[in-house]
Amino acid sequence: MKQYVIDELRPKDYELVKAYLEENFSSSDVDGIYWIQLDQNILTKIQAEHTDCQPFYFAVDLELNLITFELLIRTKRRIRCDCMGYATEKQRNWLIRLADSIFDTLKIKT
Repeated sequence: MKQYVIDELRPKDYELVKAYLEENFSSSDVDGIYWIQLDQNILTKIQAEHTDCQPFYFAVDLELNLITFELLIRTKRRIRCDCMGYATEKQRNWLIRLADSIFDTLKIKT
């Protein structure tokens, strides 16, 4: 799995990030997993065409000492579809900027 990982979170950082994710993004039924919706403006052609599969998400896994942003774009509506796959360069950069902005907003040094 391709991922963007920020590790060595301190307990205080974990609590701040957890509160931020819970306030700003949807959570899953699995503890510590959150969904970040992909910006509609950067969908690939096939993602834009697959309106029944939209919206698309990145999964985020928050653990006590690290956070993992998975670079696999998913839909909650299907297990497999041609519109799901690894992020394009533009989508990947968007997610990394978003992840870094969370830490900047919370004033957490990484």
